[in-house]
Amino acid sequence: MASLNVGNLGEYLREQRRNAQLSLRQLADAAGVSNPYLSQIERGLRRPSAEVLQQVAKALRISAETLYVRAGILDAERDRDDVETRAVILADPSLNERQKQVLLQVYESFRKENGFGADTEPGAGADAAVDGAEPVKNPHS
Repeated sequence: MASLNVGNLGEYLREQRRNAQLSLRQLADAAGVSNPYLSQIERGLRRPSAEVLQQVAKALRISAETLYVRAGILDAERDRDDVETRAVILADPSLNERQKQVLLQVYESFRKENGFGADTEPGAGADAAVDGAEPVKNPHS
């Protein structure tokens, strides 16, 4: 199991909170966690769950995947390209939220098709499509 650098996560969260010009209390309220708990995370005393990290990331408007890597939930080496790609998509100011989510769904479907999805094997899902979309039919078959 990867060792967790919770202190590094806390320092990073504090930096992101300050960059967003939020007090500890404001971020705790926005993320739906208690002020003391968030303080303990920032000081490296607590290891937050993936769900809490997702709530904090949403409140800070940053990538949850970045927090997962910093917390040791995702393997940094294996997932770095995926995390960076998702972060770039989510940070693009020229796209609205719906467009970002659709683009991420398309990206994930291609990753699964190429065998890089979380629960797929290489070659599985060759006809994968965005959730709810019909697979493309070959007109010559």
